[in-house]
Amino acid sequence: MEITPGLFKPVNETKYLSAENCYRYRPILRYFFDQYEKINYWMYKEEVHAELIKHEAFRDYTIDQCRQDLDTLVLWGNLVPVQDTSKVSTVEEFKNKQFRYRLSEYSVEIERLTIRLENLHVEGASLESTLFEKLLAAIRKMKSLAGEGSKAAGPWWRDLNNDFRRLNQNYQDYMSTFHSLKAEEMMRTTAFLVYKDKLVEYLREFVKELQRVAGAIEKELKQMESSVINRVLNLAVEYELSIPRMDVQPEPKQLEDNILGKWHSFQSWFLGDGNKESEVVRLFEITNEIIRKITRFAAQIVESRTSASNRKEEYKRLAEMFIKSGGEDEAHKLSSVVFGIFRTRHIQGDFLRLTDSIQSGVYDEPAYELTLRPKVRAYREKMHRSPIKSKKEEKERQYQEYIRSVKEQQEALRGYIQNNEIDMAALPVIPSHIRTILLTWVARASNASDHRIKTDTGQLVTLVLPEKDERCVLRCHDGDLDMPAYKLLITEDTQ
Repeated sequence: MEITPGLFKPVNETKYLSAENCYRYRPILRYFFDQYEKINYWMYKEEVHAELIKHEAFRDYTIDQCRQDLDTLVLWGNLVPVQDTSKVSTVEEFKNKQFRYRLSEYSVEIERLTIRLENLHVEGASLESTLFEKLLAAIRKMKSLAGEGSKAAGPWWRDLNNDFRRLNQNYQDYMSTFHSLKAEEMMRTTAFLVYKDKLVEYLREFVKELQRVAGAIEKELKQMESSVINRVLNLAVEYELSIPRMDVQPEPKQLEDNILGKWHSFQSWFLGDGNKESEVVRLFEITNEIIRKITRFAAQIVESRTSASNRKEEYKRLAEMFIKSGGEDEAHKLSSVVFGIFRTRHIQGDFLRLTDSIQSGVYDEPAYELTLRPKVRAYREKMHRSPIKSKKEEKERQYQEYIRSVKEQQEALRGYIQNNEIDMAALPVIPSHIRTILLTWVARASNASDHRIKTDTGQLVTLVLPEKDERCVLRCHDGDLDMPAYKLLITEDTQ
C-alpha cells in the first residue's frame, strides 16, 4: 500500500450528504445529475428554483435561499460556476454576476455512488456463471489481439476488467448474505424448507459451472506465453494514452503499473500466488460449506418437527400409564422411573413434629405452610383491598334519632314560651341542654346587627336587651348562672 499526500486531505465534496441542510443540498445535486445524464450540463439558479418548488416540501423555498445553497455547494466544490456575460448590456448587470452552474467531476461520481447505494437492497447480488464463459472467451482472444492494434486491445481490456469486477463483487456480496444474523434466523424457521431445495440447486449449478469453466481458464493462462501477455497489455496502455483528455493526462508509468497490477490480480484469482491458494478454490470451498450448512439446518428442522410429533404420542401413552396406576404409591414409583429424582429444596427451621420417628415420611405427616418473603429493600406486603360497605341503614337510623331529638327539644322549648317570648328572669329550673340552646341564641343574636337570628326550625328570634342593666339568675339542674335579664321574642318566619 502506498500512502500518498492525497490520503491526508479531507473530501469536502461529500459534506452535502450529511450537512445540516442536506435535505436541500441533495435534491439540488440530484437535479443537476439528472440533467447531466441528459447532456444538459449548464443551468441557471432560476431553473433550479423552478424545479424544486414543484414539490410539496419546497413550497416556501425562495430564490434567495436557492442562491445561498448554490453558493455553499460551490464553496464545497460540488458545483462549478461560470459568469454568463452573453446577455449583459450594462455595467450594473455585469456587477450582479449572473452565473451558470455545472456539476464537478467529484459530484458526478458521488451521485452515482449514492444511487447505487439507494438501490443496493433492491438489485441484490447473484452468482452469474455466464461471466466465466465471457472471461474464458476473452482469454482465448488474446493470441489474436497480439497481432492487432491498440484500438482492438483497449475495448477488450475494459470488457475483461468489467466482467472480472462484476464476478468478484457479486460472489462476495451474495456469499455474505448467508453469514448475516437475518439469514441464520431464517434458516432455523420451518418456512426455510420451502426455499431450501431451490437454493441448493442454484448453488450446485454454480459449482458445476465453476468446476468446468474455471479449469479451462486456468489451463489457458498457464499455456499463455508471456510475450503475448506483455504485447496485449502494452497495446492496452497505448490505447489509454491515445485518448485525449481535457482535464489531466495520466502518466505512462502510472498507467502501466495500474494495468499490470490488475492483470496480476486476475491471474492470482485463478492460479493463486505462490503458496497462497487461488480464489477459485476458496470460492469452491465456501459454496460447498454453504450447501452443507443449508442441508444441516434443514435436517435439524425436519428432525425437530418429527421428534415433536413422536413426543406427543409418548406423552399420551405416559398419561394413560399414570391413570391406570394402582394408587399414589404406584404413581410415585412410576414418576421416579420416568422423571428421575427431582431437585429438592431443604428448608431449615424450628418446626413442630407430631412424632419423633425416623421412619415417618413426608407424606405421613401433615403439611406445614411457610411464608417466604423476598430479601429486597423495596418489598412490601400486598395490600388486601376490601369493598366499601353500605351504611345506608345506619345513616337512616342516625337520621331518625336526630329528628327525634330535635322534636323533643322543640317540645321542651314550647313549654318555656309565654306570649311568644322567653323571659330569662321568669324561667323555672331548666335542664342543661335547654340552657345551651338559649345561650346559643343569645350569643348569635348579640353578634347580629339587628339582634335577630333564624333558628334551624325556621323561627325568628329577637334579642331584647335589659333596661338599666338588670340582671337575673338562670337556675339549671347543674347549677345557677348570673346573667343579664335578656328576653327572647319568638315569631314565625313569614317569608
